[in-house]
Amino acid sequence: MNWQIYIKGFRAFLQVEKSMPANTVDAYERDVSKLRDFALNSGVTHPENVNLALLQDFVAALHELGLEASSQSRIISGIRAFYNYLILENEIKSDPTELLEMPKIGRKLPDVLSQDEILKILQSFDLSLPNGERNKAILELLYGCGLRVSELVNLKLSDLYFNEGFIKVTGKGDKQRLVPAGREAIHQVTRYIKEIRVHQKAEKAAADIVFLNNRGTGLTRAMIFNIVKNQVKLAGINKSISPHTLRHSFATHLVEGGADLRSVQEMLGHASITTTEIYTHIDREYLRMNILKYHPRQFMD
Repeated sequence: MNWQIYIKGFRAFLQVEKSMPANTVDAYERDVSKLRDFALNSGVTHPENVNLALLQDFVAALHELGLEASSQSRIISGIRAFYNYLILENEIKSDPTELLEMPKIGRKLPDVLSQDEILKILQSFDLSLPNGERNKAILELLYGCGLRVSELVNLKLSDLYFNEGFIKVTGKGDKQRLVPAGREAIHQVTRYIKEIRVHQKAEKAAADIVFLNNRGTGLTRAMIFNIVKNQVKLAGINKSISPHTLRHSFATHLVEGGADLRSVQEMLGHASITTTEIYTHIDREYLRMNILKYHPRQFMD
């Protein structure tokens, strides 16, 4: 019973004092509930009685379940937030998570499409079909501006500054950034808006949303995934591709083309340059050829 009282208070704390989104609050509650179940099975009926040894056993159990290091780290972060809350509320005197180490997370190189594969996909649309113009505009923006799916589905007409060559994007944490839009993306989105969307009746809540479904409401994340997956299949590309692959490809092609990391960081909306640096490791052959061509030691006897 003790656990549930504190978890309920933690949830209210996240909602009211931290103003966290509902899905984040739900995730934190699930994380703490996992620890609660593990602790109760170990005979620990109060959060104050959890110690470092029990937490280490809990992390080991997560590993044995097959959870990746990134998923383990996210759960640990939720549990740390819970104990920080208990400290703030003077419910406990010491934090058992202080010495708990995060699992080592290897940087997995993201999948990317070649420029030829991107072109093949973008040329595979049948614009005479229903939603053909819209779907092509969606992929042009995902690749041409490196957008996240959430950024795309929430993109507004009032965010388009095509005369200046930019779009305004609202990313994680409601942080806004200006992203340059390429000629092809601007052309296709403008064509969709002027020839298709102008004839649709939008629901009041979606009046300013760029991409609409047939009912006049905004698209869901799942719909974007299906659109991308179906188009890749139609293009005859036998790869497991998601919308995020187009974002990875956007960044990779920029870096390979000589763009500096700070610029790519700004366009992607990464808070840290270390997140962007992964793209410098994508094309090993590209880097090898640059070393052979430009490094002075390559020309010495």
